[in-house]
Amino acid sequence: MTIIVSTKPIKVPPLRVRVTAPRERDETPVILFSHGFGSSYDAYGPLVDHWATAGFAVIQPTHLDSRRLNVPVTADSWRRRVDDLKAILDRLEILVPGHTTVAVAGHSFGGQTAGNLLGLRVHGEDHRDERVTAGVLLATAGRGGDDLADTPFRDWLSPDFSHMSTPALVVVGDRDDSPLTTRGPDWTADPYHLSPGPKALLTLAGAEHSLGGIPGYEARETTDENPAHVATIQRVTTAFLKGESLAGVAGVQLRA
Repeated sequence: MTIIVSTKPIKVPPLRVRVTAPRERDETPVILFSHGFGSSYDAYGPLVDHWATAGFAVIQPTHLDSRRLNVPVTADSWRRRVDDLKAILDRLEILVPGHTTVAVAGHSFGGQTAGNLLGLRVHGEDHRDERVTAGVLLATAGRGGDDLADTPFRDWLSPDFSHMSTPALVVVGDRDDSPLTTRGPDWTADPYHLSPGPKALLTLAGAEHSLGGIPGYEARETTDENPAHVATIQRVTTAFLKGESLAGVAGVQLRA
């Protein structure tokens, strides 16, 4: 299968996005991917390339909190990210004509951004989007309140998962000891345990926040390089997004 990567950023005012997709795009399923805080649409090649090879069109915006943009972070930066995804959804037929299903995925802060379209709420705001039928949340923050450490991001990290009923796969590392929480690695499993509806949980033994290296090929932020973990994430996320059963897959818990 031939993969096309947009060599010039596509403008979705006020955004620029990257599209990685099969050459033949008729009836192509879409994955809308939200990067982690400070990253950009040039990251996450190990996932994006794999998904495109599997037949998905992957759309990546660069959010305003990206280090390359040097835009001041504000109290509503989390909301701007959600607006970015919705702006792309509003123009999806232009970006991927004849697309079929739409899923969202995200890593770290991007997982919370993606979760907002699945029903996750911040400050009680409902940004669920019925155009999105599934999600993949990778190393995503858990609940706030007393579980949070002393961090300038406290106002953003107050997710309510009780309305996040859209089917989702949550991927965690059992050594993802985030400085944002006082609880330890199990914090990132909250999107699975605290949300209703069909959910799956993939736990990677020994994985830290970069889950073996998903942020990029030889990315500096990878602290736990593990090609086997990346391959597992590639395989399991693709199966989930294609609607295949994950029953019996090693490391996966399921809930109807």
